[in-house]
Amino acid sequence: MSYLLLSIPSPSSGVLEIGPIPLRAYGICIALGVIAAVWLAQRRWEERGHNPDDMAAVAMWAVPAGVVGGRVYHVITDNQRFRGQWFEAVKIWEGGLGVWGAVAGGVIAAYVLARRRGFDLGDLFYATAPAIPLAQAIGRFGNWFNQELFGRPTDLVWGLEIDVSHRPTGFTQFETFHPTFLYESLWNLAVAATVIWVVPRLLPRLRLGYYFAVYVFLYTVGRLWIELIRIDSANRILGVRVNVWTSITVGSIALVAIWWGHREQSSEAAETASIS
Repeated sequence: MSYLLLSIPSPSSGVLEIGPIPLRAYGICIALGVIAAVWLAQRRWEERGHNPDDMAAVAMWAVPAGVVGGRVYHVITDNQRFRGQWFEAVKIWEGGLGVWGAVAGGVIAAYVLARRRGFDLGDLFYATAPAIPLAQAIGRFGNWFNQELFGRPTDLVWGLEIDVSHRPTGFTQFETFHPTFLYESLWNLAVAATVIWVVPRLLPRLRLGYYFAVYVFLYTVGRLWIELIRIDSANRILGVRVNVWTSITVGSIALVAIWWGHREQSSEAAETASIS
C-alpha cells in the first residue's frame, strides 16, 4: 500500500548490540529518562535554594521503588499473562511497567527520604512535577523497540508498522497501527512544558507542592484517550479497561487537590491583605 511509504517503521529488534554486549533498548530508554528527570529536578530544586545533589539521592531511592511498584501494578492488573508462569514476572527488560504503580512507588520512597532528611515537601513536589513526565516521554520509546502497546489499526500517514509476530489475535491482517507510544510521549512533553511555563502564569497562587497534582491531572487526561484506542489485552471492569477507571479516579482526585491548593493559597492572600 502507498501509505506505507510514509508510515513509521518499528525497530527490527529490541536489543542493541554494542560489540559482544547486548543491551535492552527498553532499559536504555528508561535510564535515559531517569537521567533527564534528575537533571531537570536538580535545576528546579536548586532554584528553590537547595543543594541539587539532593535530587540524586532521591533518585537512588525513588527509581528502584518505582520500578518495583510499576512491575507489581502491571502483574496485578494483567495477571492473566503470568498465570502458570509466574517466573516471567521478573523479566522487566521485556517490558511491562505500570505507570501508576511506578509513580506510587517512587513518591512513597521520595516521601520517606524527604522526611528522614528534612527536605521541604512542597519544594520537592515542585521540582519533580515536570521531571516525571519528561522521564515518561523518553521511556515510552522502549515500547517502540519492543513493538508493544500500540493502538487500533490506522491508515494515517503516521501509522506504526508492526511485524506480524507482534500483532494481536484478530489483527494480523493489518499492517499499521496508531503509535500510542508516540502519542503519550508527545503528550508528556506537553505536560512538562505546561507545568514549567503555563501553570505559574495561569495559577500564580497555587502552592508549589500542588504542581505535582497538576502533572497528575494532565497526565490522566492524556492517558484516558490514549488508553481508549489501545488494543493490547487488558483486564476490564464493566467492559472498560482498568487503566481507564484508574485515570478517571486519579485524575478526579488530582483536580480536587488543585482546586483545594489554589483556594487555600487565595484565602491566605485575602487574609493577609485584610490585615495589612
